[in-house]
Amino acid sequence: MWRMLAILGGVSGAVALSQFPEFSQQYLQRLAGKVDALTAVATEFDASAAKSGLTREAALTQLTGTAFSEDHQKDLRSTFAEVDVLRANLDTLRAASPLTRLTMPQRLADPETLQATWSDFQPAIPATTDGALTAGLGYVSGWSLTALLWRLLAWPFRRRRYA
Repeated sequence: MWRMLAILGGVSGAVALSQFPEFSQQYLQRLAGKVDALTAVATEFDASAAKSGLTREAALTQLTGTAFSEDHQKDLRSTFAEVDVLRANLDTLRAASPLTRLTMPQRLADPETLQATWSDFQPAIPATTDGALTAGLGYVSGWSLTALLWRLLAWPFRRRRYA
């Protein structure tokens, strides 16, 4: 019985993890779009500042005096910081193979991009080497986890052999 459940767990793990290469690729594409959009905001702001003979920091500093201006300054500072983090994540993910991305969950950390990717994601048959390798890893992980859980649950009920 436990072997059947372990095999089922292995197959479930294989199916689930084999989808990661494609999911990470779709996340990467969405992240690139978000970085492009935020970079456009930063570039436009920097161009406006330069027209006035100001640096980005000097222009941000001038956004004071009213509650709206100060809120806008905070929003822009947040946007500029976010684009730097997202660009670093994007560069790292682009340089990594799909299997290496499996070890970088912290780089798939933008909640909006993750949610948007997940909501549009459609599972597919893993037709790549990376898909097959992650399917194998998922099978071993799922089988091991299911077997371990079964043994832990059955442990109090097993028969003891006495010599």
